[in-house]
Amino acid sequence: MNIHEHQAKEILKKFDISVPNGAVLFSLEEIDQNFKKLKTGKIVLKAQIHAGGRGKAGGIKIVNGIEELKKEAKNLFGKKLITQQTGPQGKEIKRLYIEETCDIAKEFYLSCLIDRSSSKIAFISSAAGGVNIEEVAKNNPEKIVTVKMNLSGLVNKKDIEKIVRPFVLSEKSQKQAFSLIQSIYEVLIKKDANLIEINPLILTKDDNLLCLDAKINFDDNALYRHPDILSLKDFNEEDPIETEAGKHGLAYIKLDGKIGCMVNGAGLAMATMDIIKLYGSEPANFLDVGGGASKEKVSAGFKIILSDKSVKGILINIFGGIMKCDVLAQGVVDAAKDINLSIPLVVRLAGTNVELGKEILKKSKLKIISADNLADAAKKIVEGTK
Repeated sequence: MNIHEHQAKEILKKFDISVPNGAVLFSLEEIDQNFKKLKTGKIVLKAQIHAGGRGKAGGIKIVNGIEELKKEAKNLFGKKLITQQTGPQGKEIKRLYIEETCDIAKEFYLSCLIDRSSSKIAFISSAAGGVNIEEVAKNNPEKIVTVKMNLSGLVNKKDIEKIVRPFVLSEKSQKQAFSLIQSIYEVLIKKDANLIEINPLILTKDDNLLCLDAKINFDDNALYRHPDILSLKDFNEEDPIETEAGKHGLAYIKLDGKIGCMVNGAGLAMATMDIIKLYGSEPANFLDVGGGASKEKVSAGFKIILSDKSVKGILINIFGGIMKCDVLAQGVVDAAKDINLSIPLVVRLAGTNVELGKEILKKSKLKIISADNLADAAKKIVEGTK
């Protein structure tokens, strides 16, 4: 789960991490009251969307005084901001963040994340922070330092020294960096975050470290432990189909292809998407209905797939274990009849009650194409959607 910059900074402040003084705006009417909370007349106005590259896209403005703030805020509210992370459709700006400006001496990059390939926690740091960090990583990877460590109570001193070495800090700011890294690590562990990114981390002209921007991503599977974090979810930033799927307890991720997939089990879902690509097409989604799905849950999943207008065909690949094939088959039939299915549907069933499931599909008199195995199913759905 992603959250907004202003929410991330509020979390960081609770762990005694220094961030600029700021306030969130949900409407133009809130400007007068919140402007008074800031100590400088020259302030930064930031669009709040779940995407990077806001500055390059015109979503970050430096303004002088309240009148200029009102003018720029009016221009940003309701605007579709298009960045390299939003895609061409962009994202509508529904909230803004204002904060005090800082006297910047240097800009750094710092992040802490779960490195799944090594099953460790990694800190990434660079003296070349700011808006062009992606270009630095691509063209000058030697400027990026990665320090991986095993899970423990604290980050040890030697690892911290490696992390901050690119920054070349004074004794004063180095002490701040040591404290900052321990605190960021604490946030990651205690809040079940996947990623904490500070870009830029700045060194001010009075030799203090400050988190000028902040991004935090959380592990969806751990949100039940953090109702305070879950309450921060902005449904305006979520894909509406994914939101609807979540209401039914379905694991759904929209993709860019044209073949809808319904599978039980994440591993089987990944294999199904891979074989669709192998046969020359692209999956339109990841959809795992789970091992113990009900007929109603299957029907809901089927309808969610069909709500995506880019879907030109559907491949259902189910291995019946806890979830029996006849239950799945009945859910598919019910949903297909409700929606008046008009696109190709290929179904591959295996496992518990597979013959009963096939019989239900056959008696439905719907245009359902049966497949003997996964390769056969992928071949048939790809050919049927050409």
